[in-house]
Amino acid sequence: MPSLSANGTTLSYAESGPADGPKLLLIHGTLGDQRSFAAQMQPLGAAGHHVMALSMRHCWPGRWEEGGDFTIDTHVADVAAFIRALQRGPVRLLGHSRGGHIAFRVAERHPDLVRALVLAEPGGELDGSLGGGTPDGGGRQAGAFAEAAALIAAGDEEGGLRRIADLTGGAGAWERRPEQRKAISRANARTLLGQRHENRAPYARAAAAMVRAPTLLLYGANTLSKFVANVRVLGEAIPNARIGMIPNATHGLTYEQPEAFNAAVLDFLAAH
Repeated sequence: MPSLSANGTTLSYAESGPADGPKLLLIHGTLGDQRSFAAQMQPLGAAGHHVMALSMRHCWPGRWEEGGDFTIDTHVADVAAFIRALQRGPVRLLGHSRGGHIAFRVAERHPDLVRALVLAEPGGELDGSLGGGTPDGGGRQAGAFAEAAALIAAGDEEGGLRRIADLTGGAGAWERRPEQRKAISRANARTLLGQRHENRAPYARAAAAMVRAPTLLLYGANTLSKFVANVRVLGEAIPNARIGMIPNATHGLTYEQPEAFNAAVLDFLAAH
């Protein structure tokens, strides 16, 4: 399994496509790892991109360690360092859910590293400048993550994973998931102990204005309203953005409708 040292850690990744093709980095969400993009690897690589699906620090095939460094800011720094270590100029960057939040922050803070950006139902909350419900944002989500982490710390792993699945996919989402996806979540369950304390900043209008890369925001037609709101509001606030909808999909759009998702991504990247 290939890996690269960046920002004081070693990041493992899966890859597909020609080594000399345009770099396309994929950033997974909560409870995920590089395997979360199994349905994207071959199709995106076959289109000529050098696809690299990262596993964030402490995620499979790594292992959980206490230490307070499982945060959005740490992962943003990791991705930025990884891109610089490639020494191949700006990349195409795609993130799903929490990975979408990470990708957004990389594009905001390191605009020189991102040529094009795809945000698939980016996770997080909107602040007051974007019409969010509270000035500081994050309260409801932080509470749910704390509840799930407490269950896992107490030995109720399935209960904690079910709580997060319900948060992102609605009631009964855990039971509806295929076993392969559940196995990935179980392998990364203890990373939720780190997310309890990440103090994720909400999206702000000033931050969105800093994203200079052409951006595609995608959402599933059957997803929760909070994800639709994130996509629509950020789509208006990011200067060069467009929005796409994936039919018959919820928050797990990369798993549920991979052909439609991959087609939307490739169509966008063809122009960038």
